[in-house]
Amino acid sequence: MSKVAPIAERKADHIKINLERDVRSALTTGLENYHFIHEALPELNLDEVDTSLTLFGKQLDAPILISSMTGGTPQAGTINRRLAEAAQSTRMAMGVGSQRAALEDKSQAKTFQVRKYAPDILLFANLGAVQLNYGYDTDECRRAVDMIGADALYLHLNPLQEAVQHGGNTNFKGLAKKVEQVCKKLEVPVIAKEVGWGISERTARLLSNCGISAIDVAGAGGTSWSQVEMHRAPDEFTRQLAAMFVGWGIPSAVSILNVKKAAPEMTIFASGGLKDGLDIAKCIALGATIGGMAGNFLKAAAVSTENAIEMMRLTKRQIEVTMFVCGVEKLEGLKAGKLVER
Repeated sequence: MSKVAPIAERKADHIKINLERDVRSALTTGLENYHFIHEALPELNLDEVDTSLTLFGKQLDAPILISSMTGGTPQAGTINRRLAEAAQSTRMAMGVGSQRAALEDKSQAKTFQVRKYAPDILLFANLGAVQLNYGYDTDECRRAVDMIGADALYLHLNPLQEAVQHGGNTNFKGLAKKVEQVCKKLEVPVIAKEVGWGISERTARLLSNCGISAIDVAGAGGTSWSQVEMHRAPDEFTRQLAAMFVGWGIPSAVSILNVKKAAPEMTIFASGGLKDGLDIAKCIALGATIGGMAGNFLKAAAVSTENAIEMMRLTKRQIEVTMFVCGVEKLEGLKAGKLVER
């Protein structure tokens, strides 16, 4: 049996594969099934269109989240610094990748510590929820938050990735009770996040009952982490196992509606295959508060901070123009029947 790769090596593989390989899901986000009603006479001044919002006590200039991606390697540290600098410049929210590597090897912590580059942003720490079944508890969650001065904690849910990953952690039994305990004991909000296969109504209800503050649906239609694991599989058996799930998951648009139906008061983060500001606007119209993108920002930050800033500015402008030609001045207006199914 092949040796299980160390966490840092796995993280380096993930960055390389995401930048160089086609790891898209065979599914689409479902957002293509919706379109906005165009208003030829919007009765608005584009300069007065307001995309700002307040989330978890932090003011954001736009409903844009730099979705959790990376950390734990020198390259990841550089990318996180550039993303944080860009987020600070554009006043957008940001999540870091799973911090397990830094909890188990303190020398890796600096690759996640972006607060000095972004003192004002809404920043999310990140751990795998399944680690609560492998020795972690609220103390480790608190350490992850304190490590980066985060405003909230992501607990990510990735059962399929763990199941097709060589040496993955696959005991998800009884996890809801442990998530509930973290929600009760941790001093900051806890957000449950899928990693690319979406949220069902059943899972949304379960998470709501745990006391989760928000759900990031991370639906199917973008990066497929089973495809990522396929490219780093140590043998043909594992490769074929991972390859089979290229079309698995619940599309992002469906996931938003699932959460909205099962837990109407839940704050929803939309992510999973979102390509641009139009997709984010559609997600907000469907019921989300904020939309997250990863791939576009990762590719831009791999080049420079300036490229990342430009990508964020473009995404914000896309939302503004979408609102303008819908005759909507503030974000909440997008939810007032402006989106119709094709």
